[in-house]
Amino acid sequence: MRVLFICVHNSARSQIAEAYLQQYCGDAAEVTSAGLDPTFVNPLVVAVMAEEGLDLSAKKTRKVFDLYKDGRLYDYVVTVCEESLEGQCPVFAGVTHRLHLPFPDPAGVVGTDEEKLAKVRAIRDRIKERMVALADEIKAGKGRRLGDAWEQGKTS
Repeated sequence: MRVLFICVHNSARSQIAEAYLQQYCGDAAEVTSAGLDPTFVNPLVVAVMAEEGLDLSAKKTRKVFDLYKDGRLYDYVVTVCEESLEGQCPVFAGVTHRLHLPFPDPAGVVGTDEEKLAKVRAIRDRIKERMVALADEIKAGKGRRLGDAWEQGKTS
């Protein structure tokens, strides 16, 4: 199973999703992330993921169109950005399913340093919850499309 997570900058949400899904799926999935306009991995994300034992300090961001031009094929393309930007994501040849799981952008959090960390932890935890469920679906190989449980209102 090949899964690609896409967000705007590949700096936060897609990096978190990639790290968790790879951790929970192990060899059952090949997981990648990329962005429409990649920058760098958000330092707040690096900090909150380190709390979980996941080191993103050396992670590089990728441009989604470079993966597309390289002819990479994915079974699932999962967008994690706002609805308004989802339409900008390329359609990959061979994709059997697209899933949209919008999460708030950690780049937009405001407040003191501790308030920002708390808000990014909350985003991280929401993404983690969804990645646990996706990993369970992948490993179970139930023959249904990823995310069907959410589309049917079975998972929040």
